[in-house]
Amino acid sequence: MSEVVMPRLSDTMEEGEVARWLKNVGDPVKRGDVLAEIETDKATMDLEAFEDGILEQHLVEAGTVVPIGAPLAIIGDGSGAKPAAAKPTGNESAPEAPASDEAPDAGEATAVAAGPASPSASAAASTPPVAHQVEGRLRASPLARMVAHEHGLDIDDIVGTGPQGRVVRADVEEAIAHGSSSTSSAALTPASGGPAAAGSVPAVRPVAASADDEEIPISNIRKVTARRLTESQAVPHFFLTAVVDAEKLIAMRAEANAALEAQGAKLSLNDFLVAAAAIALREHPDANSSWGGDRLLRHAHVNIGIAVATDSGLLVPVVADADRLTLVQIAQSTAALAAKAREGKLAPADMSGGTFTISNLGMFGIDQFTAVINPPEAAILAVGAALPVPVLRNGELVEVPKMSVTLTVDHRVLDGATAAAFLRSLTAILEQPLRLVL
Repeated sequence: MSEVVMPRLSDTMEEGEVARWLKNVGDPVKRGDVLAEIETDKATMDLEAFEDGILEQHLVEAGTVVPIGAPLAIIGDGSGAKPAAAKPTGNESAPEAPASDEAPDAGEATAVAAGPASPSASAAASTPPVAHQVEGRLRASPLARMVAHEHGLDIDDIVGTGPQGRVVRADVEEAIAHGSSSTSSAALTPASGGPAAAGSVPAVRPVAASADDEEIPISNIRKVTARRLTESQAVPHFFLTAVVDAEKLIAMRAEANAALEAQGAKLSLNDFLVAAAAIALREHPDANSSWGGDRLLRHAHVNIGIAVATDSGLLVPVVADADRLTLVQIAQSTAALAAKAREGKLAPADMSGGTFTISNLGMFGIDQFTAVINPPEAAILAVGAALPVPVLRNGELVEVPKMSVTLTVDHRVLDGATAAAFLRSLTAILEQPLRLVL
């Protein structure tokens, strides 16, 4: 008998959601069979069996979010097969939670899905906050503490509904959703002279929902995007903007696409941006680095991420070794990655190892914007639309397409002069695009 646990399916994954079970209790399974679909922070992935046997138990229900390493199912010889656990009726006694406050969140790693509070949970809710203390230590899961900290909530003031009054993530989310009194009044009213007035960040009271408001569930992708962008705000940013004369670039793209039409290939402006950035990063290896805590990491490979909008949220597939690819190879790679992203079929390898990211909103008519760094990368390039600008040329006023590009930089990794030199090289390549094919 062996446990099937939540695997790490991406480099940034910390938890996953069992989207649906594809094998039922009692089903025979073989090594490599897909047991379930797991929704990660980046995509929906297959959970495969690693041995032959009988699926004896589902330890979590579909829709449950559990941390990496938490048990999901049991495969054995069939002698221990059990039907899925029934939902609690409120008369059952809750199992005792582990005494350690570092144990997985019981509300996220068991087969009981979150639902309406049972009578026993209501009784727990009526107990004072001191019920969260066991032998002087706070009984709350690490994830619950993290979420409470992110929203400026005091975990001591949140009443737990988990086993023995343990605070689980659902309790914290309930406090956030309802702006409940579990949030300390000092945190919400800086003028009171409490902790917020002393310099802490006050919690934001959620907007009260009206009867006709629509509640939209948040996907794992959007949850992780929110967390990583919040982490990005701790990075000391600075911004550099340059204006690119895109006349030759646009003309070269049109000529290349006319020549490639018979082959069914097509180059986008993004493909030229990736190729130009790859060359510039190769010429300026300091820009192809990242912050390593106590050291800088200068990367040997130039792997460029491309921000892609999907229905579930923002994904950043990576064009690996972009500096070694031709324009046509880059176009083929970006088209395939974008299609997989929108279909939710990106593999972890498709989104790992990025060293630099490009975000292009020009197709939406955006003139200029600044993008948020994708940690641990040192920079991201925001690209606006190529718009006609009047230019005096040989005494005549002519229209020339100009394009704004803004580089967001991690000041821990790059100084202003180093980043400016990289952006100058990138601009020069885009203005003389023959360098991309020579």
